Amino acid sequence: MIIPHPILGPRDAQEFVYLGDASLLDRPDWQAEDASLAFHDYQYQRNNPAGVHRELWFHEQGDRSWLVVTRDTTTHEILKAELARDVALAGETAK
Repeated sequence: MIIPHPILGPRDAQEFVYLGDASLLDRPDWQAEDASLAFHDYQYQRNNPAGVHRELWFHEQGDRSWLVVTRDTTTHEILKAELARDVALAGETAK
């Protein structure tokens, strides 16, 4: 699988480490009244979707950047790759 790195161009997926759902960028507020429950769900509740999904990937054997990769999990077709920093600053992780 080839991941289209937004800075370095096409890179082999073997250079990356898959870290899970991109919603991991949305950490719960540790000061909220329901913080214990929110962190439990954040830590343990995961979806396993079939179809288009946003994932977090780390470019371990390259520039060590974090990417949000939009991928179809049934075909492995990569639709988009963005720097995780840009996605987090735009507040788009839940999309």
